[in-house]
Amino acid sequence: MTIAAIAESAGVSIPTVSKVINGRSGVAADTRARVEALISQAGYRRSSPVSRSNTMELVFDQIEDMWGLQIIRGVERAARQQRVGVVLTEFGPQRGAIRYWIDDTISRRPDCLVAVAQLDEEQRNQLRARGIPFVVFDPTTELPDDVPFVGATNWAGGRSATRHLIGQGHRRIAMIAGPDQVLCCRARLDGYRSALDAAGLPADPGLIVHAGLNQEAGEAAAIDLLNRPDRPTAIFACNDLQALGVYRAARRTGLRIPTDLSVVGFDDLPVATLVDPALTTVHQPLIEMAATATELALALGRGEQTTQIGLELATTLAVRQSTAPPPAFRDRLVS
Repeated sequence: MTIAAIAESAGVSIPTVSKVINGRSGVAADTRARVEALISQAGYRRSSPVSRSNTMELVFDQIEDMWGLQIIRGVERAARQQRVGVVLTEFGPQRGAIRYWIDDTISRRPDCLVAVAQLDEEQRNQLRARGIPFVVFDPTTELPDDVPFVGATNWAGGRSATRHLIGQGHRRIAMIAGPDQVLCCRARLDGYRSALDAAGLPADPGLIVHAGLNQEAGEAAAIDLLNRPDRPTAIFACNDLQALGVYRAARRTGLRIPTDLSVVGFDDLPVATLVDPALTTVHQPLIEMAATATELALALGRGEQTTQIGLELATTLAVRQSTAPPPAFRDRLVS
Protein backbone atom coordinates (compact mmCIF):
# COMPACT_ATOMS: atom_id res chain seq x y z
CA MET A 1 0.00 0.00 0.00
CA THR A 2 1.30 3.47 -0.89
CA ILE A 3 1.36 6.57 1.30
CA ALA A 4 -1.35 8.06 -0.95
CA ALA A 5 -3.63 5.07 -0.33
CA ILE A 6 -3.08 5.30 3.41
CA ALA A 7 -3.85 9.02 3.33
CA GLU A 8 -7.07 8.41 1.40
CA SER A 9 -8.20 5.67 3.80
CA ALA A 10 -7.46 7.82 6.85
CA GLY A 11 -9.06 10.92 5.33
CA VAL A 12 -5.90 13.01 5.75
CA SER A 13 -3.27 14.56 3.49
CA ILE A 14 -0.17 12.80 2.21
CA PRO A 15 2.13 15.17 4.20
CA THR A 16 0.25 14.18 7.38
CA VAL A 17 0.95 10.48 6.73
CA SER A 18 4.57 11.35 6.01
CA LYS A 19 4.83 13.16 9.36
CA VAL A 20 3.50 10.11 11.19
CA ILE A 21 5.85 7.72 9.39
CA ASN A 22 8.85 9.91 10.13
CA GLY A 23 7.88 10.62 13.74
CA ARG A 24 7.46 14.36 13.31
CA SER A 25 5.20 16.56 15.41
CA GLY A 26 2.21 18.58 14.24
CA VAL A 27 -0.32 15.73 14.08
CA ALA A 28 -3.27 15.46 16.47
CA ALA A 29 -3.16 12.43 18.77
CA ASP A 30 -6.34 10.80 17.44
CA THR A 31 -5.27 11.38 13.83
CA ARG A 32 -1.82 9.94 14.55
CA ALA A 33 -3.37 6.84 16.14
CA ARG A 34 -5.71 6.32 13.16
CA VAL A 35 -2.87 6.61 10.64
CA GLU A 36 -0.60 4.33 12.69
CA ALA A 37 -3.30 1.65 12.81
CA LEU A 38 -3.69 1.77 9.01
CA ILE A 39 0.08 1.65 8.51
CA SER A 40 0.29 -1.42 10.75
CA GLN A 41 -2.65 -3.16 9.06
CA ALA A 42 -1.19 -2.53 5.61
CA GLY A 43 2.27 -3.69 6.61
CA TYR A 44 3.70 -0.53 5.07
CA ARG A 45 7.49 -0.11 5.21
CA ARG A 46 9.56 2.78 3.96
CA SER A 47 11.12 1.85 0.63
CA SER A 48 14.22 3.97 1.12
CA PRO A 49 16.99 2.48 3.27
CA VAL A 50 17.06 3.76 6.83
CA SER A 51 20.46 4.52 8.30
CA ARG A 52 21.27 2.52 11.41
CA SER A 53 21.81 4.34 14.69
CA ASN A 54 23.95 1.53 16.10
CA THR A 55 21.96 1.76 19.34
CA MET A 56 19.17 -0.28 20.86
CA GLU A 57 16.74 0.50 23.66
CA LEU A 58 15.95 -1.51 26.81
CA VAL A 59 12.63 -0.52 28.40
CA PHE A 60 11.52 -1.30 31.98
CA ASP A 61 8.46 -0.37 34.00
CA GLN A 62 10.60 -0.03 37.13
CA ILE A 63 14.04 -1.37 38.04
CA GLU A 64 13.53 -2.35 41.65
CA ASP A 65 15.59 -5.41 42.44
CA MET A 66 18.31 -7.87 41.43
CA TRP A 67 16.02 -9.43 38.81
CA GLY A 68 16.26 -6.27 36.70
CA LEU A 69 20.02 -6.03 37.12
CA GLN A 70 20.47 -9.54 35.74
CA ILE A 71 18.52 -8.55 32.63
CA ILE A 72 20.62 -5.42 32.14
CA ARG A 73 23.78 -7.53 32.36
CA GLY A 74 22.53 -9.92 29.70
CA VAL A 75 21.45 -7.17 27.31
CA GLU A 76 24.71 -5.27 27.67
CA ARG A 77 26.76 -8.42 27.17
CA ALA A 78 25.06 -9.26 23.85
CA ALA A 79 25.02 -5.64 22.65
CA ARG A 80 28.67 -5.15 23.48
CA GLN A 81 29.63 -8.21 21.42
CA GLN A 82 27.89 -6.64 18.42
CA ARG A 83 29.28 -3.16 19.17
CA VAL A 84 25.85 -1.66 19.76
CA GLY A 85 25.09 0.94 22.41
CA VAL A 86 22.22 0.49 24.88
CA VAL A 87 19.77 3.21 25.94
CA LEU A 88 18.05 2.30 29.21
CA THR A 89 14.51 3.66 29.70
CA GLU A 90 12.40 3.32 32.84
CA PHE A 91 8.74 4.31 32.92
CA GLY A 92 8.73 4.77 36.68
CA PRO A 93 5.51 4.82 38.72
CA GLN A 94 3.77 7.21 36.30
CA ARG A 95 2.99 4.91 33.37
CA GLY A 96 0.83 7.68 31.90
CA ALA A 97 4.06 9.20 30.63
CA ILE A 98 4.44 6.40 28.08
CA ARG A 99 3.48 8.71 25.21
CA TYR A 100 6.55 10.78 26.00
CA TRP A 101 8.69 7.63 26.06
CA ILE A 102 7.38 6.63 22.63
CA ASP A 103 8.10 10.10 21.26
CA ASP A 104 11.62 10.07 22.70
CA THR A 105 12.30 6.60 21.30
CA ILE A 106 11.14 7.64 17.84
CA SER A 107 13.37 10.71 17.91
CA ARG A 108 16.37 8.53 18.89
CA ARG A 109 15.52 5.97 16.17
CA PRO A 110 17.14 2.91 17.80
CA ASP A 111 17.82 -0.08 15.60
CA CYS A 112 15.56 -2.19 17.83
CA LEU A 113 14.02 -2.44 21.28
CA VAL A 114 13.78 -5.03 24.08
CA ALA A 115 10.73 -4.42 26.24
CA VAL A 116 10.68 -5.77 29.78
CA ALA A 117 7.73 -3.44 30.23
CA GLN A 118 4.64 -4.99 28.68
CA LEU A 119 3.54 -3.01 25.61
CA ASP A 120 -0.11 -2.80 24.62
CA GLU A 121 -1.42 -3.01 21.07
CA GLU A 122 -1.30 0.75 20.47
CA GLN A 123 2.31 0.99 21.54
CA ARG A 124 3.30 -2.01 19.42
CA ASN A 125 1.61 -0.40 16.42
CA GLN A 126 3.49 2.84 16.99
CA LEU A 127 6.82 1.03 16.93
CA ARG A 128 5.87 -0.98 13.84
CA ALA A 129 4.76 2.17 12.02
CA ARG A 130 8.24 3.63 12.56
CA GLY A 131 9.98 0.42 11.51
CA ILE A 132 11.46 -0.18 14.99
CA PRO A 133 11.53 -3.96 15.67
CA PHE A 134 10.93 -5.05 19.26
CA VAL A 135 11.09 -8.18 21.41
CA VAL A 136 9.06 -8.64 24.60
CA PHE A 137 11.06 -10.07 27.50
CA ASP A 138 9.30 -12.61 29.75
CA PRO A 139 5.72 -11.65 28.76
CA THR A 140 3.24 -11.36 31.61
CA THR A 141 0.16 -11.66 29.37
CA GLU A 142 -0.81 -13.67 26.30
CA LEU A 143 0.61 -12.08 23.14
CA PRO A 144 -0.56 -12.24 19.51
CA ASP A 145 1.26 -14.87 17.46
CA ASP A 146 3.23 -12.26 15.50
CA VAL A 147 4.84 -10.60 18.56
CA PRO A 148 8.45 -11.73 19.17
CA PHE A 149 9.24 -12.75 22.74
CA VAL A 150 11.76 -14.57 24.91
CA GLY A 151 10.67 -16.32 28.10
CA ALA A 152 11.42 -19.36 30.25
CA THR A 153 9.85 -22.76 30.89
CA ASN A 154 7.92 -21.61 33.95
CA TRP A 155 5.52 -24.57 34.06
CA ALA A 156 8.38 -27.08 33.96
CA GLY A 157 10.19 -25.11 36.66
CA GLY A 158 7.18 -25.15 38.97
CA ARG A 159 6.79 -28.87 38.43
CA SER A 160 10.46 -29.66 39.12
CA ALA A 161 10.45 -27.64 42.36
CA THR A 162 7.38 -29.47 43.64
CA ARG A 163 8.62 -32.90 42.51
CA HIS A 164 11.84 -32.29 44.45
CA LEU A 165 9.89 -31.65 47.65
CA ILE A 166 7.64 -34.66 47.06
CA GLY A 167 10.72 -36.81 46.50
CA GLN A 168 12.05 -35.77 49.89
CA GLY A 169 8.91 -37.02 51.58
CA HIS A 170 6.86 -33.84 51.96
CA ARG A 171 3.10 -34.20 51.64
CA ARG A 172 1.84 -30.85 52.93
CA ILE A 173 3.50 -28.57 50.40
CA ALA A 174 2.28 -24.98 50.29
CA MET A 175 2.80 -22.54 47.46
CA ILE A 176 3.08 -18.79 47.71
CA ALA A 177 1.87 -17.94 44.24
CA GLY A 178 2.22 -14.60 42.49
CA PRO A 179 -0.58 -12.41 41.13
CA ASP A 180 -2.99 -14.60 39.18
CA GLN A 181 -3.09 -12.21 36.19
CA VAL A 182 0.68 -12.59 35.59
CA LEU A 183 1.31 -15.28 32.97
CA CYS A 184 4.54 -16.72 34.40
CA CYS A 185 3.01 -16.94 37.90
CA ARG A 186 0.04 -18.91 36.57
CA ALA A 187 2.40 -21.27 34.75
CA ARG A 188 4.47 -21.92 37.90
CA LEU A 189 1.31 -22.59 39.89
CA ASP A 190 0.05 -24.98 37.20
CA GLY A 191 3.38 -26.82 37.35
CA TYR A 192 3.00 -27.16 41.13
CA ARG A 193 -0.50 -28.58 40.74
CA SER A 194 0.63 -30.95 37.99
CA ALA A 195 3.38 -32.42 40.17
CA LEU A 196 0.97 -32.98 43.06
CA ASP A 197 -1.56 -34.61 40.74
CA ALA A 198 1.08 -36.92 39.22
CA ALA A 199 2.07 -38.03 42.74
CA GLY A 200 -1.54 -38.70 43.73
CA LEU A 201 -1.55 -35.86 46.25
CA PRO A 202 -4.57 -33.56 46.61
CA ALA A 203 -4.00 -29.91 45.70
CA ASP A 204 -5.37 -28.32 48.87
CA PRO A 205 -6.63 -24.82 47.95
CA GLY A 206 -5.89 -23.77 51.52
CA LEU A 207 -2.18 -24.31 50.91
CA ILE A 208 -2.08 -21.83 48.02
CA VAL A 209 -1.67 -18.17 48.95
CA HIS A 210 -1.41 -15.43 46.31
CA ALA A 211 0.97 -12.59 47.16
CA GLY A 212 3.04 -9.85 45.58
CA LEU A 213 6.43 -10.73 44.15
CA ASN A 214 8.49 -9.14 46.92
CA GLN A 215 10.02 -10.03 50.27
CA GLU A 216 7.41 -8.30 52.42
CA ALA A 217 4.50 -10.03 50.67
CA GLY A 218 6.28 -13.39 50.91
CA GLU A 219 6.81 -12.93 54.64
CA ALA A 220 3.16 -12.05 55.27
CA ALA A 221 1.94 -15.04 53.26
CA ALA A 222 4.33 -17.39 55.05
CA ILE A 223 3.28 -16.11 58.49
CA ASP A 224 -0.30 -16.95 57.56
CA LEU A 225 0.66 -20.47 56.50
CA LEU A 226 2.99 -21.22 59.40
CA ASN A 227 0.57 -20.08 62.11
CA ARG A 228 -2.02 -22.66 61.08
CA PRO A 229 -2.54 -25.71 63.33
CA ASP A 230 -1.70 -28.10 60.49
CA ARG A 231 1.08 -26.06 58.98
CA PRO A 232 2.93 -27.12 55.80
CA THR A 233 6.30 -28.83 56.07
CA ALA A 234 7.52 -27.18 52.84
CA ILE A 235 6.83 -23.96 50.95
CA PHE A 236 7.46 -23.34 47.26
CA ALA A 237 7.66 -19.60 46.61
CA CYS A 238 6.93 -18.10 43.19
CA ASN A 239 10.23 -16.19 43.22
CA ASP A 240 13.36 -15.79 45.33
CA LEU A 241 12.25 -12.53 46.92
CA GLN A 242 9.15 -14.22 48.29
CA ALA A 243 11.39 -17.07 49.49
CA LEU A 244 13.52 -14.59 51.44
CA GLY A 245 10.31 -13.47 53.10
CA VAL A 246 9.65 -17.10 54.07
CA TYR A 247 13.08 -17.16 55.76
CA ARG A 248 12.10 -14.14 57.84
CA ALA A 249 8.74 -15.68 58.71
CA ALA A 250 10.42 -18.91 59.80
CA ARG A 251 12.70 -17.00 62.18
CA ARG A 252 9.72 -15.09 63.61
CA THR A 253 7.81 -18.33 64.28
CA GLY A 254 10.82 -20.16 65.73
CA LEU A 255 11.20 -22.66 62.87
CA ARG A 256 14.53 -23.85 61.50
CA ILE A 257 15.24 -24.21 57.78
CA PRO A 258 15.41 -27.00 56.63
CA THR A 259 14.99 -28.98 59.88
CA ASP A 260 11.42 -27.81 60.47
CA LEU A 261 10.57 -26.24 57.11
CA SER A 262 11.88 -26.71 53.58
CA VAL A 263 11.88 -23.75 51.20
CA VAL A 264 12.23 -23.55 47.41
CA GLY A 265 12.34 -20.33 45.38
CA PHE A 266 12.34 -19.42 41.69
CA ASP A 267 14.81 -17.29 39.65
CA ASP A 268 18.16 -18.18 41.23
CA LEU A 269 19.21 -14.61 41.92
CA PRO A 270 22.77 -14.11 43.28
CA VAL A 271 21.36 -13.70 46.81
CA ALA A 272 20.22 -17.36 46.75
CA THR A 273 23.75 -18.52 47.55
CA LEU A 274 24.39 -15.80 50.14
CA VAL A 275 21.58 -16.57 52.58
CA ASP A 276 22.00 -19.20 55.31
CA PRO A 277 21.10 -21.90 54.50
CA ALA A 278 21.68 -21.45 50.78
CA LEU A 279 18.37 -21.45 48.92
CA THR A 280 17.20 -24.32 46.74
CA THR A 281 15.63 -22.60 43.75
CA VAL A 282 14.62 -22.97 40.13
CA HIS A 283 17.34 -21.43 37.99
CA GLN A 284 15.79 -19.09 35.45
CA PRO A 285 18.59 -18.14 33.02
CA LEU A 286 17.86 -14.41 33.15
CA ILE A 287 21.19 -13.29 31.70
CA GLU A 288 20.95 -15.79 28.84
CA MET A 289 17.30 -14.87 28.24
CA ALA A 290 18.20 -11.18 28.05
CA ALA A 291 21.11 -11.89 25.70
CA THR A 292 18.87 -14.02 23.48
CA ALA A 293 16.20 -11.31 23.37
CA THR A 294 18.87 -8.77 22.41
CA GLU A 295 20.30 -10.96 19.65
CA LEU A 296 16.81 -11.58 18.26
CA ALA A 297 15.94 -7.87 18.35
CA LEU A 298 19.20 -6.90 16.66
CA ALA A 299 18.65 -9.52 13.95
CA LEU A 300 15.18 -8.12 13.30
CA GLY A 301 16.70 -4.63 13.25
CA ARG A 302 19.05 -5.73 10.48
CA GLY A 303 16.08 -7.01 8.49
CA GLU A 304 17.06 -10.66 8.85
CA GLN A 305 14.48 -13.42 8.57
CA THR A 306 14.28 -15.51 11.76
CA THR A 307 12.98 -19.07 11.92
CA GLN A 308 11.33 -18.57 15.31
CA ILE A 309 10.06 -15.41 17.01
CA GLY A 310 8.92 -17.02 20.28
CA LEU A 311 11.61 -18.63 22.41
CA GLU A 312 11.50 -20.25 25.86
CA LEU A 313 14.79 -21.09 27.57
CA ALA A 314 14.95 -24.10 29.87
CA THR A 315 14.82 -23.78 33.66
CA THR A 316 16.75 -26.13 35.95
CA LEU A 317 16.56 -26.89 39.67
CA ALA A 318 19.52 -25.74 41.78
CA VAL A 319 19.44 -27.93 44.91
CA ARG A 320 21.09 -26.38 47.95
CA GLN A 321 20.69 -26.55 51.73
CA SER A 322 17.17 -25.15 52.28
CA THR A 323 15.40 -28.46 51.63
CA ALA A 324 15.43 -31.73 53.58
CA PRO A 325 13.01 -34.55 54.44
CA PRO A 326 10.26 -33.53 56.89
CA PRO A 327 10.66 -34.53 60.58
CA ALA A 328 8.14 -37.39 60.43
CA PHE A 329 9.81 -38.81 57.33
CA ARG A 330 13.26 -38.60 58.96
CA ASP A 331 11.94 -40.38 62.05
CA ARG A 332 10.68 -43.26 59.92
CA LEU A 333 14.04 -43.53 58.20
CA VAL A 334 15.84 -43.69 61.56
CA SER A 335 13.49 -46.31 62.99
